[in-house]
Amino acid sequence: MAQAVRFYETGGPEVLKIEDVAVGDPGPGDVRVRHGAVGCNFADTYFRSGYYPVPLPNGMGVEAAGTIEAVGEGVTDWAVGDRVSYNGSPLGAYSTERVMPAASLFKLPDAVSFEQAAASTMRGLSATYWLARTNPWLKSGDTILLHAAAGGVGLLAVQLAKLMGLRVIGTVSTEEKAAKARAYGCDEIILYRSEDVPTRVKELTNGEGVGTVFDSVGKDTFEGSLQSLRRRGVLVGCGTASGPIPPISAFQMVRQGSIYFTRPAYADYYADPAERAELSGLWFGHLAAGRIQVDIGQRYALADCVQAHRDLEAGKTIGSSVFTV
Repeated sequence: MAQAVRFYETGGPEVLKIEDVAVGDPGPGDVRVRHGAVGCNFADTYFRSGYYPVPLPNGMGVEAAGTIEAVGEGVTDWAVGDRVSYNGSPLGAYSTERVMPAASLFKLPDAVSFEQAAASTMRGLSATYWLARTNPWLKSGDTILLHAAAGGVGLLAVQLAKLMGLRVIGTVSTEEKAAKARAYGCDEIILYRSEDVPTRVKELTNGEGVGTVFDSVGKDTFEGSLQSLRRRGVLVGCGTASGPIPPISAFQMVRQGSIYFTRPAYADYYADPAERAELSGLWFGHLAAGRIQVDIGQRYALADCVQAHRDLEAGKTIGSSVFTV
């Protein structure tokens, strides 16, 4: 038996329930993984709330790290004892042990702990494709605007951006988060609750604006993100923490200087095996070599999953959150 978090209806954090479940043996193409740590991501709240529809009842979570305990028929790339991490469907990562598709796994270098991997596989691979793929014109020496720079993805994205030679303007909500973002390499900080973001961006870029905005907040920051771009800049809508992105006016994009907008999805950048290998190799290579530091700001027990989601949605977390199992 294993412990697992499940939900039978959509709604607030209180719909999450922890249960004892039978795990069983892996079927064809599957493996059984015993988790060493589990990732707790803001995107998990989208499934719980119903914003991302899934069949019910269902498990919760898409990211974890651990050790393979059994392999199913046809699995040739993995063996019992392999250290792995993963991000992706089906839901069910909030558990001590599970059966899952072998195709979702990434090889975990020995130098990377389970907690580091659970705190950064989804976030790190997301930050990697945002920076390496979503704007083909992005180059060393450019300036970017990164919203939520002290969040779990934000702190990793700041470090990747600096490795790429980029100047990073980050937005945060508090002085505490500002100090954290600066410590991880953020060049300039905007306190978005007390400062007008587009005005400060223009001040910091000699009136020009930035070439790329990475906006994981969504509804509350979208208009300011558009106004922060220079001519022919790119807005990467990479999250909706404050709510869905408003309808986009093509005429507005023309008026603001022929700007571009993209709403990328993780699955579309990791579907091709060669690209998946390249991007994951880049991320885990940085992590194993110590060029990227993973900030784990919160640790929870699986039984505290309701509180974990409350903290996420209240904006109380700094850095990454994990469940220790």
